[in-house]
Amino acid sequence: MKTTLYQMKENLTSLGQALQHTNDEIADKAANPATSKEDLDKLQEKRDDYKNRYVLLNQQIGLKEKQDNAKKPNFQKSLEPKEKQKAAYAQLIRNTMTDQPVGSDILDVLGDDETAKTGGKNLLPVTVGTQIVAEPFETNPLRQDETVTTITNLELPRMAFTIDDDNFVNDQETAKELKEKSDMVEFGRNKVKIKVPISETILNGTDTNLVQYTDNALQSGLAMKEKKVAFATTPKSGEEHMSFYSTGVNGTNIAKVDGKTLYEAIINSTADIPDGFQDNIKIYMTRKAYFGMIKELANGSTDLFGKKPEEVLGYPVRFTELAVQPIVGNFTYAQLNYEINSTLYEQWKDYDHGINCFGLTAYFDHQILLSSAFRIANVTGNGAGSDAGTTPSN
Repeated sequence: MKTTLYQMKENLTSLGQALQHTNDEIADKAANPATSKEDLDKLQEKRDDYKNRYVLLNQQIGLKEKQDNAKKPNFQKSLEPKEKQKAAYAQLIRNTMTDQPVGSDILDVLGDDETAKTGGKNLLPVTVGTQIVAEPFETNPLRQDETVTTITNLELPRMAFTIDDDNFVNDQETAKELKEKSDMVEFGRNKVKIKVPISETILNGTDTNLVQYTDNALQSGLAMKEKKVAFATTPKSGEEHMSFYSTGVNGTNIAKVDGKTLYEAIINSTADIPDGFQDNIKIYMTRKAYFGMIKELANGSTDLFGKKPEEVLGYPVRFTELAVQPIVGNFTYAQLNYEINSTLYEQWKDYDHGINCFGLTAYFDHQILLSSAFRIANVTGNGAGSDAGTTPSN
């Protein structure tokens, strides 16, 4: 098996520690008259062996670094901007994984505007950070409908506009919510760590494969975290405000609308939402609940199975297995924010399994700006999709 530069440096550190330990032992034994000449000679031979090995390995590391540097792309070459960024991103990953410094040539290409303060050692450069957390992910349907931002210390007004009239909000539930809550929504910092195992084959492969593999894994991990907090039926402490289902003092407390069947509960929910939120209503539900509803509505006919969900329910439907009770609402009143400048990257090793990972630590928040823009469809009878009307415990 080929030894990597990272492993060689780890071995060099171990040799250096062993050499220092032997030198300390020689000093201790030499001061003790009871120590025989033979024992001292053995210790000296041991020290000389460690020293020779240390020198040889250090030379090999120097040779390996020269070879690796020769293979590194020159980011000043006249490459296309996208290709230059890809090459720089790939080298950032490789340097991080092999515990080498990320040079200013790499950070400059990736747009690290904080280099003057920190040397760029702990910041994920702007280009990479935006690419990871700000592009739409097909695996998180909420990103099709919610606002996604990357702003540090973000604060937003709860309502986008007001009119100089005490009664400009006609819906009583919305007016009550605005009265109870502050006018501004402050986005917090909730940490999430994503670790991507990267094999030697991928690390030493092409820039394109390395970047695609790493990006896809990071995007998938972040998307899963986003969905889990947004649809959590029993949110973790401090994450209650992120979930559509949460109740209580810190919960979003979205109103439930009843119906004897799932179809009736959804229709009643859409009808219950005020006019001001109607234009962009979407329905989030599980595929199982939807097809169970269609099966009963069709009553033996196959016509409904060929129709789009929007034709059946009157509004676009997004499917996710986490929406255990259908959520109906205007999802522009929910927002996801990442703090790009707080994002960290690092090499992480699972010593128990011998796996090297590219680690990403991101800070984000999910805020439901107005709970009154949403409803939860609650099934009270035993009709179609009634299994979707009860929220299970996690």
